[in-house]
Formats: sequence, structure tokens, C-alpha cells
Amino acid sequence: MTSHDIYLLSPELATAGLAGLLLLVDLVIRRKGWLAPAAVLGLAAPLAFTILLWLDLDAGRSLASDGILSESFVVDRFSLFFKFLLIGSAAVVMLMSGGYARQVQRFESAFYALALFSTSGMMLLASSVELVTIYVSLELTALPIAALAAFLADGRSSESGLKFLILSGISSALLLYGMVLVYGFTGATVLSEVGARIVDIGLDDGLPFGSYALLFGVVLIIAGFGFKITAFPFQMWAPDVYEGAPTSITAFLSVASKAAGFAVIMRVFYVAFPIEALAIEWSAIFAALAALSMTVGNLVAIAQSNIKRMLAYSTIAHAGYLMVGLAAAAVRVETPQADVGPSGSLFYLGGYAVTNLAAFAAVVAVSRRTGTDELGSFAGLGRRAPLLAAALAFAMVSLTGAPPTVGFMAKIYIFGAAVNAGLAWLAIVGVLNSVVSAYYYLRVVRVMVLSAPRDETPIRPPLPVGLALFITTAGVLAFGVYPAPLIQFARAAVSVLL
Repeated sequence: MTSHDIYLLSPELATAGLAGLLLLVDLVIRRKGWLAPAAVLGLAAPLAFTILLWLDLDAGRSLASDGILSESFVVDRFSLFFKFLLIGSAAVVMLMSGGYARQVQRFESAFYALALFSTSGMMLLASSVELVTIYVSLELTALPIAALAAFLADGRSSESGLKFLILSGISSALLLYGMVLVYGFTGATVLSEVGARIVDIGLDDGLPFGSYALLFGVVLIIAGFGFKITAFPFQMWAPDVYEGAPTSITAFLSVASKAAGFAVIMRVFYVAFPIEALAIEWSAIFAALAALSMTVGNLVAIAQSNIKRMLAYSTIAHAGYLMVGLAAAAVRVETPQADVGPSGSLFYLGGYAVTNLAAFAAVVAVSRRTGTDELGSFAGLGRRAPLLAAALAFAMVSLTGAPPTVGFMAKIYIFGAAVNAGLAWLAIVGVLNSVVSAYYYLRVVRVMVLSAPRDETPIRPPLPVGLALFITTAGVLAFGVYPAPLIQFARAAVSVLL
């Protein structure tokens, strides 16, 4: 490995190095209060390296690997977009995690280290351009999350971790089998070579995907990735895992893990299967999954009385909204609208990240005070903690997709992409589902404002949680009023895939 390769890997190495440093220093320092601030501040190092890499790209400097990473790892605007998103999400999750980490004081440093190791795996995933590298990065991402989900060591948390571990293993096996079939058909593992080999081999116009082997491989790959992004019908793990895991880890799963999953899905399908005929076929699969995910997620969320389970089904629905951008891949021609679908998915991911993190930060503040995640514990929150209730209500409005929030702008953008791709029916399904989702999102607001509180004691979130809530709520408002910077960032990121 050359020094240039190390520079290209610097954000991932800095994140993993920070995790190792926390573990080592914790062995000699007894006071645990420094861990959370150190974890948050330490993320400045991978952030600085990511900024430097972006500036190098802007300056026209080559970031191609000249060593062992040359065919497995790439640094481009697409991967850097996700690294910025993942580092920001990890920092907010660290701010929210103090109360949960202190419940297991002996292992508090391990809590932050596991989250950082998982973040480094997600960052690797965004840059991986080779099937074996993708698989290894996925495992580095998933295994620490399984441990974090079971970290509280009570019955529900242990069940959460075990269920995630088993089902993650099954999904990884499906994904690996799909990759093996694609390798067997093409003889290549590098994504760009897979696409080139498919062209050379030729496809049978009378068969779906031109080959039953390729069809089966693609279906298994979609199934494996579907688990990672909690898309229907691969979402069966989400409600129980979200409910049993520490709430900050639930937030991490719902935002960072989903972002990494979409990063690798877009990389694989836009690079390995870019042929117009194939793009039309796999975009049809994603259109069907998008409609089912939106509908099932929203309908089942209506019946939930636990807010974490409600948000679990909500994230299934949002996976559907995000797949609308993937389904719009059929627009991939040389027109000014060629990037609307994929850039819509990235813009939606950015808006969803700040919105969902804001919602979970408020849930953390309330559940730490009340000791429960049941919706009834939010009764009268408008009187007990007016600012906290206002922030949570604003997040619920954004998840619904109402102005002046980033959720509204994101849905306008992504549904517009569907219409431009000739998928007006999918946009209509999305709009109808947004109306359905208003019922359970605004029910939270109704409970906070109109229901009598069980306890009149004011709720004051800890300073780190309050800071996380302020940053994310400000992001929801700022990108809702002025979304242009995030849209431009997303369009610059997807330009390398088209």
C-alpha cells in the first residue's frame, strides 16, 4: 500500500483510529465523562480529511489509487457525499448516547468504539467498487451494530441484538450468493468490469435481464441490500430491533445504516448494470418495491402505540420514498434531467437524516425522563417542555412532508423525478401515502398538545442531547427554506455515476 492509498483511506483510518484510541486511553483513565466529548470532537479528524479530499477533487488533482486499492476502492464526489453524511450522523448519535453508555459504565468506551468502527465500515462501503470489498465492508458495518443493539443487556435489548445478528447473517448469505451468480456469469468482481462483460457476452432479448442466471443474481442482491435499507418485504427485523436497541443506536440504524445501504445500491446498479435495457428492468423492480414499502410501512405504523416501533415502520415507508429515485433510473439519457432521479434520492437522504435524528433526539430526552417509549408518555409535553415539544412536532411535520420543512422539498423533488421518468402512478402512490402518514405523525403532535400530562414535572434534556436537537432542527428548517446548497451537493455527487 502506498502513501497515496493511505491518504485516500484517511477518513476511514481516522475514524477507526479514534475508536481504537478511545479503547486504549480508557484503560488508564478512570473518569468516564470525557468519552462522549472526545468521540464527538475526535470526528473532526475524519471530517478534515474528507474536506481535503473534496478540495483536491475541486482542484482537479487525481485521486486514483496507484496501489492495491486501484480496483476495489474509489474516492469521488459520490463517496465523499456519504462520508460527510455519515460523519455528521455519527457525531449527532454520539451526543445522544451519553445516558445509554453510562448505564454500562465498564463498557462505555466500547459503546462509542463500536459505533465508530461501524461508521468506518459504512464509509468504506460508500467507496467500494468491487464485490468482495463491498461484502467485507458490509460485515464491518453490521457486526458492531448487532453488539450495540444488545448493549443494554436486558431482555428486549438482547433479543434485539440476536435478531439483528441472525437476520443480518441470512441477508448477507443471500447477497453473497447473488454476487457469486453475477461473478459466475461475467467472470468479474469489479463493478465496471461486470458491466463491460455483460455487454461483451450479449443478452437474450427474450429473457428477463437477458439471462436467468443474471436475473437470479440481481434478485438475490436486491434481497440482501433490501435488508440493509429496511425495504418491504425484507423489513421483518426492524420493529423489534428498533424497539429493543438503545434509542441512539436506533437513530444510527435508521439514518446512517440506511444511507450506507443506498450508497452501495446506487453504486452497484448504476455501474455494474448500466445498460439501458437492464436499467429499465431493475428500475421496474425498485418501483414495485417502493410502492409496497411506502404502503405497508405507513399502514402498519398507524396501529403502533410505541413511538420507536412507529418510527421503525415509518423508516420502512421512507425506504420506499427513497427507492422512487432509484426507480426513476430510466431517465438515464443525455438530457438536462438525467440526474433528477439519483440526485433526488441523495437530497432526500440528507433531509431525512436531519429530520429523523431530530425526532430521535427528542425521543431520547423524553424516554430518559419517563423511562418508557410509549406514546402516552408524550402526553402534555407541550406544557412540560414547550421547546422540546415544538422541535419534535416540527420533525413530525417534516416526516409528513409539509412546508416549510426539508421533508416537503425532498418529496417535491423526488416525486417530480418519478413524473419525469414516466412513473406518474408511483408519484401518486407516494402522495397518497404521505397523506396516510399524516395521521400517525400528527397524532404525536395531538398527544403532546391536547392530552393531559401524567406528570407535571418539567423535562429538561441534557446539554448534549439539547445540542443535537438544536443542530438537527435547524437543519430541517434551513434546508426546507433554502434547499439549493444540498441539491447542488447531491447533483455534484451523482454526476460521477451518470
